[in-house]
Amino acid sequence: MTSRVVSIHQPECFPWLGFIDKAAQADVFVILDDAQYSKNYFNNRNKVRTSQGWSWLTIPIETAGKAEQTFAEAKMGEDGWRRKHLATWTQSYGAAQFGPRYLPFINDLYSRPLAKLGEFNTAAILWLFEQFEVKAKIETSSKLGCAGTATDKLLSICQKLGATEYLSGISGKEYLEESKFKDAGIAVRYQDFHHPIYTQRFEPFIPALSSFDLLFNHGPEASRILRDPSFPRLTEIFT
Repeated sequence: MTSRVVSIHQPECFPWLGFIDKAAQADVFVILDDAQYSKNYFNNRNKVRTSQGWSWLTIPIETAGKAEQTFAEAKMGEDGWRRKHLATWTQSYGAAQFGPRYLPFINDLYSRPLAKLGEFNTAAILWLFEQFEVKAKIETSSKLGCAGTATDKLLSICQKLGATEYLSGISGKEYLEESKFKDAGIAVRYQDFHHPIYTQRFEPFIPALSSFDLLFNHGPEASRILRDPSFPRLTEIFT
């Protein structure tokens, strides 16, 4: 039987390198866009490097009376946040080595008539996958029609996609019911991600920023830096 690694993750906002690494290890990567949206964390925001340290880029979401909405349903607010974001991107990375190469995509993304958070995040994710040469087949959970919640949902997706192994984030150890995967004949592996240490525009080095930070600073070398085991890395495991 041919091995088939499936990994699943909510569509994070401008995701960090651990997200990209997880997808790069999979044969099939599922964007869990029908998961329930929860405010903040990294669902509607992420960090970028600034001369003062780092800054949040936060997308306002309409949440009043919508406690049970999914990523696909969550609607982005319209209060000038796009203009503020673009100013931060330009101030932070306009003078970076590869600023002229990648800022046009940022400007294009913000100009698109996208209203839903899931659409916006997914557009950024798919572009990042291209830049980091992620070869996994990409699926969205809302199109797979798999029922259930928590472990049952993840298992149902894996079964539908013919997984022989489920690649989970390290935090999955806290909630995943591994026995259900074992009973279904699907192995479970946990991501072991050690963040690469690379040259940023400002010092000192700050890890766990948006993956765009590595691209703006190292361009086409970003994919190699992410994957090369000989590249300097932090010793701790990030979740």
